[in-house]
Amino acid sequence: MESPYSAGVRALEEKVFLFLAVAVSLAFAWIVRPFYAAVLWATIVAIMFVPLYRRLLSYVGQRPTPAALATVLIILLIVILPLTLLGALLLQEGLGVYDRIQSGEINFGRYFQRVFDALPAWAVNLLDRVGLTSLRVMQERVSTGLTKSAQFLAGQALTIGQNTLNFILSLLLMLYLLFFLLRDGDHLLLRIRAAIPLPLEQQRTLFHRFTRVIRATVKGNLVVGAVQGLLGGLIFWVLGIHAPALWGALMAVISLVPVIGAAVVWLPVAIYFLATGATWQGVVLGLYGVLVIGLVDNILRPILVGKDTKLPDFVVLISTLGGIAVFGLNGFVIGPAIAAMFVAIWDMVSTSSDQVGVSGQTT
Repeated sequence: MESPYSAGVRALEEKVFLFLAVAVSLAFAWIVRPFYAAVLWATIVAIMFVPLYRRLLSYVGQRPTPAALATVLIILLIVILPLTLLGALLLQEGLGVYDRIQSGEINFGRYFQRVFDALPAWAVNLLDRVGLTSLRVMQERVSTGLTKSAQFLAGQALTIGQNTLNFILSLLLMLYLLFFLLRDGDHLLLRIRAAIPLPLEQQRTLFHRFTRVIRATVKGNLVVGAVQGLLGGLIFWVLGIHAPALWGALMAVISLVPVIGAAVVWLPVAIYFLATGATWQGVVLGLYGVLVIGLVDNILRPILVGKDTKLPDFVVLISTLGGIAVFGLNGFVIGPAIAAMFVAIWDMVSTSSDQVGVSGQTT
């Protein structure tokens, strides 16, 4: 039988070891913090393409290295290369928009004034009744906000162009990590599960929920955003709007946020067309936005995502907005993933409490 002294020493050793484990883990997280985006997307891409890796694994005689290498090459060809070409196009158009704003050729205040001048008397009276009496101040604020937003987007394109070397290094690091996550992912997962002090069933539930949410969020949001951006950029190009690829990319990014959608971009343009006498362009863009761009979200998202996240719509909205506010654009994945894990853990707590209550009543 263990003496009280030995038990106390062992408890102290366990606490010291736990403290060291937490401290070293935090220090390691701090070291890799500058590369968290590369680590994050390597993990996400590995989760998304692990079914392809396992299929290739069966084709190459269960040899993990060739299968992982082939998977990375396929990802390069079908994902990285098209995105790089698109990024080059966006950079070119972003610089063009930035130059036009700086030269005054693009003036959102002038565009807003044209819309305001075209408003009928009843619309002006309605604005007065709801308290928007200082229309000039409202015009200046809105036009200033739009100008700053456009300058920010164009400036980001310029920044990306200036930081090409950092982007290339992050991309290479992501691909390097992706290769090892695909090749050694199963072994790594087993070691992580062995280190987590939870019952096996709870571990399976958490890992299953995490991977399911990641796949559903990325697959649904990225595909829907890409389709909406492509369709939006196409109609802008048909209507002769400057920098259609840039505005299409903006629609794709905004569509990542639930509820808001790409209408934030195309609807003001349609209103501007109608207010300035370009009636057929405004009607075409409005109908196209509602019947084509708008329906993409309602049709594709349920097919691609379904109920995999098992999160209420308001939780998805709040977690996405909060994730983007905290982590930047990467937050559209991190936010819902954290929310899903939060819901899963508290479901387990509730289930455990119910089981304890039933056991107590039975006793």
